[in-house]
Amino acid sequence: MELINQTAVSEFLLLGLTNDPALQPLIFILFLSMYLVTILGNLLIILAVSSDPHLHTPMYFFLSNLSFTDICISTTTIPKMLVNIQAHSQSISYTSCISQVCFVLIFGGLESCLLAVMAYDRYVAICHPLRYTTTMNSRLCVLLVLLCLLVTTVNALLHSLMVLWLSFCTALEIPHFFCELVQLIKLAFSDTHINTLLIYSVTSLFAGIPRSGVIFSYTQIVSSVLRMPSMDGSYKAFSTCGSHLLVVSLFYGTAFGVYMSSAVSDSSIKNVVASMMYIVVPQMLNPFIYRLRTKEMKGALRHLITGMPSL
Repeated sequence: MELINQTAVSEFLLLGLTNDPALQPLIFILFLSMYLVTILGNLLIILAVSSDPHLHTPMYFFLSNLSFTDICISTTTIPKMLVNIQAHSQSISYTSCISQVCFVLIFGGLESCLLAVMAYDRYVAICHPLRYTTTMNSRLCVLLVLLCLLVTTVNALLHSLMVLWLSFCTALEIPHFFCELVQLIKLAFSDTHINTLLIYSVTSLFAGIPRSGVIFSYTQIVSSVLRMPSMDGSYKAFSTCGSHLLVVSLFYGTAFGVYMSSAVSDSSIKNVVASMMYIVVPQMLNPFIYRLRTKEMKGALRHLITGMPSL
């Protein structure tokens, strides 16, 4: 196969979910609907939090940042796929592909870190309620979000810059609906041992720390709740973190599904579907989970949409 340097690569081909022309309109409608629901749902969350003074708390500050992250990660992947389907094209430029890899890593990692920060927030609120106001002050909340953004940006830039050193063959077909790092590395003709090492070491480190934080926080929360003498107190404590626990389970559950799918299966279709469940579905469902399970959010959204005062 002919070898071409990274500077000579002009574009890649995104094969998407299927090459069947008859299914393309259905896929277009499906992804357009999910994208619009994701944007509208998360935008409503952000507007509700910013407009309701009762929601100006650390928990909802982190939630609004999570919603913004969901909008960004969906906008990074889905619009390009929709444009390609509408234009009957599969191409994506080299620069756009590398940029997409970088932003998917940034916002995917940022979502993981924010979920860990939100778990810590619930840990302090339930296990140390008397120190909650002084501990989770506005300055700390902003610093935690900025730290999450810094860490995920460094991780993403590290992987993206390493991809720039790779040389590719003439077969530049990516069996995915967006430029995914692992699939891109598989196309490289040059040595990819360093890239693979980074994926398994650096990414595992950046992903492992937030996951460990979530596990630690909820272990402490469960232990604290079980020691409460009142059943009403236990129920109230669990209800304050029930929505977040569902979102965490959805995010890490689909992430684990992507990992298992790529590890045990060589089917590109299965890998694409698994990645869609990780990169599209959680971002669409998060607003519904918080809206349906949080009384304060229901009231704020009712006030935002209808003008009725929140109860």
